[in-house]
Amino acid sequence: MQSPWLLHLDQIGARFAEDAPGTVSFSDDPRSEVARAASGTVVVPLTHLGTLRASGEDASAFLHNLMSNDIKKLELHRAHWNSFNSPKGRMLASFLVWRDGADFLLQLSTDLLAAMHKKLGMYVLRSKVRLTDVTPDYAVIGLAGPAVATALDAAGLALPPEAMSASQGPIQVVRIDAARVEVHAPVAQAGDLWKKFVAAGAAPAGTAAWRWLDIRAGVPVITAATQDEFVAQMLNFELIGGVSFQKGCYPGQEIVARTQYLGKLKKRMFRARLASTELPRPGDDLFAPDFGEQSCGKIVTATPAPDAGYEVLAVVQLASRETNEVHHGEPGGPLLQFEPLPYTVS
Repeated sequence: MQSPWLLHLDQIGARFAEDAPGTVSFSDDPRSEVARAASGTVVVPLTHLGTLRASGEDASAFLHNLMSNDIKKLELHRAHWNSFNSPKGRMLASFLVWRDGADFLLQLSTDLLAAMHKKLGMYVLRSKVRLTDVTPDYAVIGLAGPAVATALDAAGLALPPEAMSASQGPIQVVRIDAARVEVHAPVAQAGDLWKKFVAAGAAPAGTAAWRWLDIRAGVPVITAATQDEFVAQMLNFELIGGVSFQKGCYPGQEIVARTQYLGKLKKRMFRARLASTELPRPGDDLFAPDFGEQSCGKIVTATPAPDAGYEVLAVVQLASRETNEVHHGEPGGPLLQFEPLPYTVS
């Protein structure tokens, strides 16, 4: 049975991709929707993301012992990036985590939702904690652009004061960065919120637009295609506040800490453009002359650029990046043109 929120989106013209769970658009040309995000204010149904709730008196300690970031220090009106890793330190899922009273909400890629719900549940044992998939109960709406505060005000909502801060209440607003928020609302209220956001000047846009904003912000999202591929630092995760090096042990902690303090990092994530006729896919291999026929990296996220070609986040060997000759798909494939990130990669 389709949820009321998805039915509402269908009624207002949303189109769901059959081969990509949760991916939505409002036109035949996702590039035009990315262009809207680049030039104005957009409202986006974040159906490519799902949410788990951790509740119970042991919820904080339970998550703290599993995640890369310091759950115990996460304040009521704050949010942070987080990850759950394999024993070898590879990221199995990336999360946006924030509080809902005494509970914790964990947002991740929808194609990992069921598997991670089951995986984390295996660690519950005798802990007084309950993990619940609350995705069917809540609509998640993204707002981005110069008129975000105006759109929120039209719906009776306030803009949180700074990046990675969150409001409390039946409808929660999580501020991702200077010009981007997520609104989490019960499905019964989502349709009315959407109408108010549009009436306030936010143009409907799809998943491609939100992914472009993630790429511009240098924020990676682990999906099924990139699961178990990268240590946190390869994805610049410590640079965006997704790793605590002061907390105690968690799965993969030894590898992550060793990489930070003892190892020499050989790969990093970079933003780039591709003059390609086909959309790159997460997990696609990259090639460079110094590695010959061997892959020198992988695509993490990709989406159409506002004008032409595609924009990507890509993990690349640092030595290959320095040559400035990295190709997509095969040694002679389209060339990556590297672009700046909003933080310094070293």
